[in-house]
Formats: sequence, C-alpha cells, structure tokens
Amino acid sequence: MPLCWIAVSLFMLHLAVIGVAKVVLKKGKTQLFKDGSPMVYSGAVDRIIGRPPPKTGDIVLVADGTEKPIGWGLYNSVSMFCVRLMQLEEEMTRDPSCALDMEKLLEARINAAMELRRGLGLPSATTNAYRLVNSEGDRLSGLIVDVFGDLAVVASSAAWVEKYKSQVKACISSIDEINHIHWRPSVEILKEEGMDASDLKELHPSTCPQRTKVIENGIYYAISLEGQKTGFYADQRENRMFLSTISLGKKVLDICCYSGSFSLNAAKGGAMSITGVDSSLPALELARQNIALNNLDPGKISFVREDANEFMKGALSRKESWDIVILDPPKLAPSRRFLQSASGMYRNLNSLAMQITRRGGLLMTCSCSGAMTQSGMFLRTLQASDFLYPVLSLALDMILTMP
Repeated sequence: MPLCWIAVSLFMLHLAVIGVAKVVLKKGKTQLFKDGSPMVYSGAVDRIIGRPPPKTGDIVLVADGTEKPIGWGLYNSVSMFCVRLMQLEEEMTRDPSCALDMEKLLEARINAAMELRRGLGLPSATTNAYRLVNSEGDRLSGLIVDVFGDLAVVASSAAWVEKYKSQVKACISSIDEINHIHWRPSVEILKEEGMDASDLKELHPSTCPQRTKVIENGIYYAISLEGQKTGFYADQRENRMFLSTISLGKKVLDICCYSGSFSLNAAKGGAMSITGVDSSLPALELARQNIALNNLDPGKISFVREDANEFMKGALSRKESWDIVILDPPKLAPSRRFLQSASGMYRNLNSLAMQITRRGGLLMTCSCSGAMTQSGMFLRTLQASDFLYPVLSLALDMILTMP
C-alpha cells in the first residue's frame, strides 16, 4: 500500500483512539502554537473534552476553537503550562509512525538530536562536553541532557519527563559513547508541575562518579555533579570561545564565575589580568583546580569569594574598572511569579556592572532565567539600567543556545 494511503489526519486518528481527551483552545489562540510554541498555557484553553478528565502525563489532543485538532501533547493538571505540544497535525500526517506514541517519539527525537551534534563535529578530540538535548530546541520541552565524555547528565523539569524516565534512560543508553547516566530532577520546578519531592528520589542511587574531567575547545575543566545545574554550563560554549577572541591584552572581570570557565577562556585569549568572583567556596575550588589543569599562570588569574553586589560596590568605591566584564548570575526567576523581584535584582546587578566597565569597554551580560527572557523583561531591565548610566556603553550580543 502506498505510504500516502496510510498517512492519516490527526482528526481521523482521534476517532480511532478511544479515551484520548481533547484540549480545546480559545478563539484566536491557535496560531501561536501552530507557529511552533510548544507550551500551551492554561489561559489559552477554553475547555477540555473527555471523561474521565485527563491526568498529568496523559497524552491529549490539542484543538482549535472549532474542535479541529492541531496536534497532540502531554497534559498537566497542575502546571500553568497545561499541555506541552509534541507533534503538530501536519508533521503527523507526513509521518504517522510516532503519532500519539511517546516512546517512539522520544527515540526519534533523541536520535535526531545526536545526529545533529555529530553533524556539528561533536564530540571531538578538542570538545567532549556538549548539550545533547536542549529542551524546546530539540522539541522535547522540559528535558535537558548534557554529555561530559562518557557521562550523560539528565536535567528533568517537567512531569512528563519523570513519567517517561525509564524510556529516556533507555534512549540515552543506546548511544555508543555514553556509559553512565546521572539523573538530576529540578525539584522546585517539578513541585510546580505537581510532583511530590519524595517521588523524585532515586530508588537505586547513581553509581557514576561525582567528579569528572572534560575538554571544551581545548580547555580542560573539572566538573562536580553536585554543582549548579548539570554541573557545567554547556550551553555557553560559543560565548566562551567568543570571549577568548577579544581578550588579548584586556583587564577582565568575571562576576558569578562559578568554576571559572569564562576566566579560563579570557586567559587562553591572552588577557592581561583576570579576576573571578563567586560566593561559593566549592565553585572557587573547582576554578582553582581548572587553572592547574590547564597549566595557566596563577599570577594572571585571581579568584575572590564574595557576594557579587558587595564586590562591585567595593570596586566602585575604589574607582576600579575593567575592559571586559562578564555577568552571569544564577537563575534569579525560577518561574513567572518571581519576575518582579528578579527584575529588580537583575537591574541592580547590571547597573553596578555597567558602572565598573570602563568607557568603551564591553559588558557581556547573561540570564539563565527562562521566565525573564521569554517574557521580554530581561531586555527591558537592561534598557532601564542603561538609561540610568548613559555614559557607559552596553554591547549585547544575542547568541542562540548552542548544542
């Protein structure tokens, strides 16, 4: 039978599948999701058709106001994002092999993600740390997988990821280079997804090492799996490499430096002097290990344990300034309900950072708070800070998160 004969519309498949609920969108809310946004927020939903009503983790159809399905996804009865879309109707009509089958879709998407990284030359002799699965970027919203040599660290931030935990692990284990998997649930975010913290504990604790060593663009890093996020900010790889190209002869300040990755790249690029600042002693211990791992001159790089705000206020009082300032604070807005308080913290941090960046210098400022960037509030906060200090230049290079 020709393939075109077996390609069915999502609507016809719905008629054939018993017990699949339908989430009907409000009038005028459809196009956003047809255009690719995978997060169906509860305010966009008009009604849910199905008895009994769907439970968290169930597969549901998503339909427009006329009840014509536009795709399918995974439901959450608690989260502000009540559906995470997995496939649109057009895609399923072209290839129905993964239709309403999360296990097959997981396998297909993770394999596609791996092929994309291989096409980019990852892993390689000079880089064996990279992001294998980048949540929405690889169309698996709520799932992050970072690879460090033969170790994969999974950061789970959606209830569906926890439900399909064994299938996610099986897909990752099938990749030749990976021998160990470390599962790391984002507990606070998962609580907002309706998960109980006690359900997130591993029944069989991981046997993989808590420390490992990786190489990225020829620079070695010691990584602690007990550190922030997955243990290493793999998504900043291209930004770190960019910094190394502009650091020659510069005086560089790395605020919230964690394990010193930006500092190391500045040193590799020939910076005259580098100061890294962080409030975490374990992070600074890793940073100092990384200096030794790369045989760098410790006289050119110094690490200071201090609160970022206090350090910058002290630098201002001493009239100190730097050619390049990197500001990469931890997540200050874990969800939208923290936006107002977080915007004030980002504004204060960036205002201080601008004042200690010399005239004509460069401030590289970052936010890992998705709620800030997705809402547009991060840019507005920066613009407000820039208005306060117009004599200082702010260069903002919006670089997409890389694999």
